[in-house]
Amino acid sequence: MRCGYFEDGRCGSCTELRTPYDAQVAAKVEHCRRVLGDHPGLAWLPPVTSRPSGFRNKAKMAVGGTAERPTLGILDPHGHGTDLRTCGLYSPRMQALLPALADLVGRAGLTPYDVPSRRGELKHLLVTESPDGEHLVRFVLRSSEALPRLRKHLPALLAARPDVVVVSANLQPEHKAVLEGPEEVVLTERSTLRVAVNDIALHLGPQSFFQTNTEVAAALYRQAAAWADEVAPTDVLDLYCGVGGFALHLAAPGRRVLGVEVSDQAVASATTTAAELGLRDVAFLAGDATTPPDSAADLVVVNPPRRGLGPELCAWLERSPARTLIYSSCRAESLARDLAALPSYVAERARLLDMFPQTGHYEVAVLLRRR
Repeated sequence: MRCGYFEDGRCGSCTELRTPYDAQVAAKVEHCRRVLGDHPGLAWLPPVTSRPSGFRNKAKMAVGGTAERPTLGILDPHGHGTDLRTCGLYSPRMQALLPALADLVGRAGLTPYDVPSRRGELKHLLVTESPDGEHLVRFVLRSSEALPRLRKHLPALLAARPDVVVVSANLQPEHKAVLEGPEEVVLTERSTLRVAVNDIALHLGPQSFFQTNTEVAAALYRQAAAWADEVAPTDVLDLYCGVGGFALHLAAPGRRVLGVEVSDQAVASATTTAAELGLRDVAFLAGDATTPPDSAADLVVVNPPRRGLGPELCAWLERSPARTLIYSSCRAESLARDLAALPSYVAERARLLDMFPQTGHYEVAVLLRRR
């Protein structure tokens, strides 16, 4: 992938851009195998590759410049905006939407937040795209002061861009490196974006977590479902379930599935999808995944954040009756630490999924069985 932003030094986010894609994937596999260390009998399946460009379903754009001429992209070391609207990681549809959003910023007088002076209202513009080309747009604001202006000018955008189906404002008043705040104000009739993954339409709310690469996420869920079907569990516990990607793909006749997620919004979205699919044996619980409910699950799926499971959850898994564990990790170092804290389980199969081309990051799924 060629990128003018990278070549002229305006953006260095794609750290592996000069490395041929096949070599990127090979290096990731080698890194993951080296970090995980010696696991006798662990079989590595062929890696799942991605489109090297246009694969991101999310644009997380810091807003700089002025309301009349905003920049959508990143901030330079001095806190000033660098515009990246035509970034090659975004689809052509998302690239085409960004100028309309920048125009709305000007018409609504949403003054970009200036980090050095700590003045302004609009901090970030967050866009999520579904495979069908629909979009969820979030404006991260310092306060509710600009909401009346945003509401006034939003109908013109929605009329011109029917692909924009959900719009919200997130309020983040603090001056610190936190992307969003806890308060979300939905400004459209629809509150969720439908994202088709395999044959399941997931519902994404404004604050819902979802994998950055929809096509590779679909492969990840298919792999987990295939492993689950091999062991044919009666009860499945999905920890850090998000909007239900794993739980809903693992549903099967005669199989009970429970997903646990701290976000009430994500649980509501997952519950909606389960109801639409008529899945009566799939349920979701809002709670802390690090302290799971009592469960008789014979299969547990975990998809923790980069920090991993931690000692308390690993100890809980050691005590649990689960015979099988499927671990999806975005950081090999924390995965290796957790595997060492799970001596009752043997890692049998692993597969790297290249969720993040042009970078050194990746996802890896591991199938573990009780000794």
